[in-house]
Amino acid sequence: MKRILIVEDEKSIAELERDYLEINGFTTYIAYAGDEGLRLALSNEYDLILLDVMLPNIDGFEVCKTIRKTKDVPIMLVTSRKEDIDKIRAFGLGADDYVVKPFSPNELIARVKAHLARYERLVAKHREQENTDIYIRGLHIDRSDRRVFVNNRETIFTTKEFDVLTFLATNPNQVFSKDHLFERIWGYDSMGEISTVTVHIRKIREKIELDPSNPEYIETIWGAGYRFKA
Repeated sequence: MKRILIVEDEKSIAELERDYLEINGFTTYIAYAGDEGLRLALSNEYDLILLDVMLPNIDGFEVCKTIRKTKDVPIMLVTSRKEDIDKIRAFGLGADDYVVKPFSPNELIARVKAHLARYERLVAKHREQENTDIYIRGLHIDRSDRRVFVNNRETIFTTKEFDVLTFLATNPNQVFSKDHLFERIWGYDSMGEISTVTVHIRKIREKIELDPSNPEYIETIWGAGYRFKA
């Protein structure tokens, strides 16, 4: 059974999420504070984490950021904060999804299942690609271990940053729009969240480019999208 960690300080919401998840066959664990959730996330293995933003002790943004330093587990932020700047920050810190309260429990379950299925496909695909590392100039992408090296030095990537970089690098010299990238990597229509792609491209450039303002690898094709120069 898939193990889901719920980090939510509102007991009624945590119990609602738990009930719907367990009805759908998931095993759930609840933490009611940020520090407790972070401790559980780092010391145990979960298949997905539902994470609130406004938490006691440590907020959800910081919890997400810390988890992402060592784990690739899908993270869904479930929060009442609906401002675009919060969504941009969440995706920039490595969140896989952003669900605004009040939410439809059935939609939440559908998103959970979609992220789990996508992650399983991703893991299976990477196992099949053990000998398909990518080497382009000073960039080395180890697809099997999901590691990136720039001039022989490892650089840490979030799950979605790695997915975006690998997709572009495996389709060199092709232009992809932001809508296409969002749908391809996140798996559902962009629904206006184009800024998510922009944030991830900026983060990737900061990690692989000598001069992010004059990129060697990922070009911006104005009015069209992005292209990886092979």
